Amino acid sequence: MGTSMLLLAGDIGGTKTILRLVRAKDEAAGETAGGDLETCYEKEYPSGDFPDLAPMVSAFFEEAIAQNCLSSQEKPARACFGIAGPVVNNTSKLTNLGWDLGGERLATELDIGSVTLINDFVAVGYGVLGLKESQLHQLQEGDRDSEAPIGIIGAGTGLGQGFAIKTGDRYRVFGCEGGHVDFAPRSELEWGLLEYLRSTLEISRVSAERVISGQGIVGIYQYLRDTNFAEAVPAIDQAIRGEKVDGQVQDPGALISKGAKAGGKSICAATMGTFISAYGSEAGNLALKLLPRGGLYIAGGIAAKNLDLMTDGIFMGAFKDKGRVSPLLDQVPVAIITEQKVGLIGAAVCAAQG
Repeated sequence: MGTSMLLLAGDIGGTKTILRLVRAKDEAAGETAGGDLETCYEKEYPSGDFPDLAPMVSAFFEEAIAQNCLSSQEKPARACFGIAGPVVNNTSKLTNLGWDLGGERLATELDIGSVTLINDFVAVGYGVLGLKESQLHQLQEGDRDSEAPIGIIGAGTGLGQGFAIKTGDRYRVFGCEGGHVDFAPRSELEWGLLEYLRSTLEISRVSAERVISGQGIVGIYQYLRDTNFAEAVPAIDQAIRGEKVDGQVQDPGALISKGAKAGGKSICAATMGTFISAYGSEAGNLALKLLPRGGLYIAGGIAAKNLDLMTDGIFMGAFKDKGRVSPLLDQVPVAIITEQKVGLIGAAVCAAQG
């Protein structure tokens, strides 16, 4: 009977941090999927309640011991934390929290064998390796090649992109700044949108992220409203101005997607259709650059919360609309990640791989 290795995983954000203790079989640590990972204890903390990550983790250990999920003599062999911010040389500064994190310092203070800090989207990339079929919604089966690259794209606050390459018996995940490439309009409507954003935002170029993100949904709505494409929705305009709707501040992007789900030829439906088409096109661009027959995974909260809109044919139609090279994209497996804690899973997988 094999022994197990205790690991610590964390998903660190400006508002909240989730910590998870995980056990992995020693022999599984080298497997590409990160092995068999069993959650022992998990808790969420308000990030701003602590002056640094170290005291938060110490409190977490004490609570895990009190819950009989950890012995007082045991400490994790490795830890990995996904950080909502840039990570350079295993260090990261979270300016909104005043945290200055370093892997070596944390390992010493917490008595952990090694601590690795990774960007939160890189954590999503590792998380893909630990997902089950039930945590995915398949858009296209494709022709999977286990030796080929894996691609990850995710629209949320911004537009994250990354990829994973197999080296030996495991994958290495890389983040990139692909969300900041130039937005490439494909229709008269999108050309108008490009010029509208350049003018209203007073910028010389428009990135893909300006359109394919939460802020992008709002920008598309405003363009369609201001060009009299369709009748505006007063509640959405109020939300955009920061005014309360039904007695509370609401996310205008969420109101727009809710309106689109109601059906009909509303401005909301047109907004989400334009957004999803641009999203599919950019996912196809990434697929052409990587040829990720290991799978292309759609991350981020927008896709998972709008499965009905993402699966009505607009996304995959734009994904495959690549002229004479379109048949290449038939071979790429495409799936939407429906698991909300994929980044936390990824931190555990990264720790398991060492």
